[in-house]
Amino acid sequence: MLRILFSPVKKKMTFLKIISSVIFLLFIVNISVVAQNELDVIKGSWLRYSDASNSLYNYISGEAYDLLAQRKSKISAINTLPGWQQNQKAVGATLLDIVGPFPEKTPLNAKVIRTIEKDSFRVEHIVYESQPGFYVTSSMFIPKWLKKNSKYPVVIYCSGHSANGYRSDVYQHVIINLVKKGFIVFAFDPVGQGERLEYFDPATGKSSVGGPTTEHSYPGTQAFINGSSQARYMIWDGIRAVDYLLTRKEVDPARIGITGRSGGGTQSAYIAAMDDRIYAAAPECYITNFTRLLETIGNQDAEQNLFNGIIRGIDHADLLSARAPKPALIITTTRDMFSIQGARETEKEVSRIYQVYGKEDNFSRVEDDSSHASTRKNREAMYAFFRKHLNNPGSAADEKVTILTPEEITVTPSGQISTTYKGETVFSLNLKEASKLSANLESLRSDPAKHILAVLISAKKLSGYREPSETGEPVFTGRFQKDGFVIEKYFVKGEGDYVIPYLLMVPAKSNNKALIYLHPSGKLAVASKGGELEWFVRKGFTVLAPDMIGVGEMGPGTFHGDAYIEGDSHNIWYASMLIGRSITGIRTGDVVRLTSLLKKNNQGMEIYGVAVKEMAPLLLHAAAFDQDIRRVALIEPYSSFMSIVMNHYYNSTFISGVVPGAIKEYDLPDLAATLAPRKLLMTGVTDGNGKTTDTININKDLSVIRTAYQDNNAGEKLNIISVNPGGKNENALEEWIK
Repeated sequence: MLRILFSPVKKKMTFLKIISSVIFLLFIVNISVVAQNELDVIKGSWLRYSDASNSLYNYISGEAYDLLAQRKSKISAINTLPGWQQNQKAVGATLLDIVGPFPEKTPLNAKVIRTIEKDSFRVEHIVYESQPGFYVTSSMFIPKWLKKNSKYPVVIYCSGHSANGYRSDVYQHVIINLVKKGFIVFAFDPVGQGERLEYFDPATGKSSVGGPTTEHSYPGTQAFINGSSQARYMIWDGIRAVDYLLTRKEVDPARIGITGRSGGGTQSAYIAAMDDRIYAAAPECYITNFTRLLETIGNQDAEQNLFNGIIRGIDHADLLSARAPKPALIITTTRDMFSIQGARETEKEVSRIYQVYGKEDNFSRVEDDSSHASTRKNREAMYAFFRKHLNNPGSAADEKVTILTPEEITVTPSGQISTTYKGETVFSLNLKEASKLSANLESLRSDPAKHILAVLISAKKLSGYREPSETGEPVFTGRFQKDGFVIEKYFVKGEGDYVIPYLLMVPAKSNNKALIYLHPSGKLAVASKGGELEWFVRKGFTVLAPDMIGVGEMGPGTFHGDAYIEGDSHNIWYASMLIGRSITGIRTGDVVRLTSLLKKNNQGMEIYGVAVKEMAPLLLHAAAFDQDIRRVALIEPYSSFMSIVMNHYYNSTFISGVVPGAIKEYDLPDLAATLAPRKLLMTGVTDGNGKTTDTININKDLSVIRTAYQDNNAGEKLNIISVNPGGKNENALEEWIK
């Protein structure tokens, strides 16, 4: 710290000068903030829209509530055993359809890596292949007193979101208690946990993408682009675990149970619902219902979302009722992050099917007053449940146990599958699936005329696009006079119960053309003095710059979720997928609405569109569906949805623009091809990681567009320029507007 040597008077004067300077600086900062926010349309001045930033989540969840209410009404009408059995059959088929198809069963190639001997049990550390080269680390805990040639009950233990998988002290406590009570216990690592980190960094000994939820969501997002899911891979690991157990002579095939807490509760519920060889299931700290989940903490990581799950009529209760009347126990806590009210409501629904089966004793729920945790009461209820239903009578008291050391509980020599076996990952397996989808797309593209028509139909269906039925009257909120143009502030009703704030920049001298400008950070990012919007308006364009739902004044909202990756919430994107929509599909309807508004209020004007980076897919969809958008310019777009799937590390901010499941029927190059012969500019095209280095695959995507324009004798209308990201675009735009 510097010492200032002044007399008392000088010290006082200096102090006053410092205070004056601070006040002046605060004044200047305040003026800057006011100037920065003067272009806000609703923020700070419209109380009705004070929660506007949460509009995207609220709108998506609101649609989910409606779908779930329809499901509830349907289920409430089932009162007979034949009715319930018909519903079980439908649920089973739906689950298989939205999760599968599962791969064929291939050799497990199971190997006991080593065995650990303890006083009352031994542990066999095993590696098996649930798919060829897809290695699963596991441990089989076996009581020592088992009699030769006899068969015993087994409990499969699924790990929650612990970094070390079933090696967690809490999970080991349950596992060893079950073993001491005479159960064989089979525990396996879920992908992304324990010894199966898929983004393992040898330099740090940790995941390079984050904790277990990110290890699931990062590749899980890519799986959703394929129309598959992370759950598919994780469920299959569990089904193959049952296959392995049935090869063991000491296991009784009729007495197989499954349990797990938190993410392990998710897995145990899924696996039990889809493998009828599991007799008794006790998911812990997971079961609630989607209504309460969305009302409270929101939908969770990729593992806990099934493709189009809600719109296909699936709720948590279905995971239990699908397997009735087999024994099931819901283990809950009253202060769990998974709503206890939802668990109680699910219990009430599921109990009805057990009643019509006459098997009320096979279904129950236990709750304890705690947070998202394992409690003694709940553990003992679970022990008692398995003792009863797996026919292994005895005490259900929770015992103190000595857990295994890290050295004892490690399966592979290196402590990680990736460094020991270098096998498949969810990414690599999903990439193989994507390659098949890509080949199918190439085949469809061989008949361009037929494919273009199919693309428009598929894009509307898969994106969840809804044609705007009407365009409301905009609400005018203010005007600024500028040199040579005016800025007017408006908002108009969007697709749902939310608004679209926008700036309308009107030149003093019009060129009779209008422009919609879409920026991923919203209108303020480009509305500054001397910015790109001003560049257009000074050339005579009437410019409309909106904040799309989830952006600018309309976002991003307070909900992040547990799949908040690189500043982007994948959870909201998952939520749109659950209801059969996409964020792009919702926004596309709003862009078409804005286009209609421009056309209505500016008769005879030609309408252009510009979109930056992750907003490019939005503009492509809008222009493909709306012929009134006569020219399109894409600034630094990524080349395709497929490119995101192909990149081991992709740009997370791109995800909001992706349509889940799209690449089964179309991709961004196909949409761009539908624009021919309209004028199209693409500058600074990147791959799915936001890089320009993968020229082979970028050019492969662009060749689809070039071919379409050539086939339409419109090669001169297409301009693809290699500009480094962040580079200047004025020259290209100058040519584009001619």
